[in-house]
Amino acid sequence: MTRKADRRRFGPAAAAPIVLLALVTIVVSPGTGSPSAPPVLPRLSSPLQAAPTLHGAAPVSGVLRAPGGPYLVDSSGRVIFLHGVNVVYKHPPYEVFPDPGKPWNFDAHDASLMARLGFNVVRLGIVWRGLEPGTAPANDPAICTKGTPRDPHQFNQRVLDRYLARVKQTVDLLGRYHIYTLLDMHQDVYSEMFDGEGAPNWAVCTNGVASVDPPGRWSLEYSTAAAAIAYRHFWTNNVVGDLQGEFDRVWANVAQYFKNDPWVVGYDPFNEPFSRSLITMGDEHFDAQLQCFYAGTAYVGQPSHGAPAIHCPVHVPAQGAIPTILAHDPGHLVFEEPDNFASRGYPTFIGPIALPNLVYNVHIYCSFRSPVTGNPTDLSACAAQDAASLTRRSEDRPDLASSRQPGGPAWFVSEFGATSSPALVGSFAADANRHLVGWSYWSWRYYRDPTGSADEALVASNGRLRATARVLSQTYPMAIAGTPVALSFSPESGAFRLAYRPKKGSKASTVLFVPTQVHYPNGYCVTASGARVVAGGGTEQLVELANRPTARLVTVRVTAGACAH
Repeated sequence: MTRKADRRRFGPAAAAPIVLLALVTIVVSPGTGSPSAPPVLPRLSSPLQAAPTLHGAAPVSGVLRAPGGPYLVDSSGRVIFLHGVNVVYKHPPYEVFPDPGKPWNFDAHDASLMARLGFNVVRLGIVWRGLEPGTAPANDPAICTKGTPRDPHQFNQRVLDRYLARVKQTVDLLGRYHIYTLLDMHQDVYSEMFDGEGAPNWAVCTNGVASVDPPGRWSLEYSTAAAAIAYRHFWTNNVVGDLQGEFDRVWANVAQYFKNDPWVVGYDPFNEPFSRSLITMGDEHFDAQLQCFYAGTAYVGQPSHGAPAIHCPVHVPAQGAIPTILAHDPGHLVFEEPDNFASRGYPTFIGPIALPNLVYNVHIYCSFRSPVTGNPTDLSACAAQDAASLTRRSEDRPDLASSRQPGGPAWFVSEFGATSSPALVGSFAADANRHLVGWSYWSWRYYRDPTGSADEALVASNGRLRATARVLSQTYPMAIAGTPVALSFSPESGAFRLAYRPKKGSKASTVLFVPTQVHYPNGYCVTASGARVVAGGGTEQLVELANRPTARLVTVRVTAGACAH
């Protein structure tokens, strides 16, 4: 007998399911026809809504792994896709947490709205200055004199623990809404002395050169002499204050604190690594220093793409940032970033690091942007550059294969966007789907960002979602019981397509998130071939599918409106 495709119809007020076994079709709610005008987007002040569940549990939970190959996987071996946003507060107290009335307040309204849009990860900023503020001033000779590194005596365990306790509040809050946290040690232009954020004052060594604020976009601060000197002392670790050693010491404490937290997906050791040598000496030179910082001299390995052999600066620690993190938390992932120029598609020469749990962590931004808002000044050129950059980074990934990750590390786009242009965001999201890669958008809200603008925020100052939110709230597979082959979603029509090869013998289910409040005001229809649609646990935002034992390929479609009969 020919088996017809499974279908399920979800409406805004689902009735009890009517099971028609002869047709192998499950219909939920009578439906109300084709979609009309787009629904009104929820906002920050909308009533709280619990995260959707399957059988009373989160659709994806627990520690994720990166055993080798392009995908993150869970304990059942399912491929996991993460869609989310960045949340970074760059002023004191350098973190967000529930604190009503404060500009850094982040509460259940944020988390609930994220879950409603389908986001299941937040790249959450932590800042070195908040973790280890110290007491010494910049350019202190007891720290900034060149020589063999030693303890600068700036670390305070109580200060760090108090900071991490507030981070934990946010991680727990996000976890209640089934949202993972990627802890991101954020910096821009090294420190506040250069109108950015990141390093505490005591870790700023400029050889006495004063900081000069050039007119124009904030990113011009990267070109100043003082910032270049401060970065150089950090990357070469050539002052007695042991800048890298203290940075690693902080990471050791962060990893130890969160090592048993199931809602921490991993750690991003250093946001957008930069050095003036990227401009003056080329990527190969700085990427060698960056690999030494990440790996330490004990694990440094070889560069990629034919770059010269790596020779680490003499005082770089033997155990770099990544092995330090893994020594204190061997279970979670480490999301290593290439240099800052990689976000524009330039080559990167970071090579394999023979350590487990690594994720190739890339940013994608275009060069054709307004110096005021950051919005694209040439949309087609921006979209083309973003697409080319994403392709180039995808080609890097297999070159990072090691004995610990034979297929290369998994990969993830932890920043893109920073724009109020739905067209640019939509173009990138479509490219990401074609590359079968997850992402987190920059950014959730505008927190008086010294290195950004209000146009970058997904949530406007009045609490309303921008039009870009409708593009980013997608039907997508949160978990796939197999290997994905193709994925697409149209924000205009709500049409979704997924094809995957089922994992033989797996009893795990595939789970789709469906943004009913954003794209399907009149419900939607699910059609599956090679899998059967399983009851969604009492929520219309999640669809569960079970692979058929003999299927070699599963295809799934979601369309707006009622199923055709």
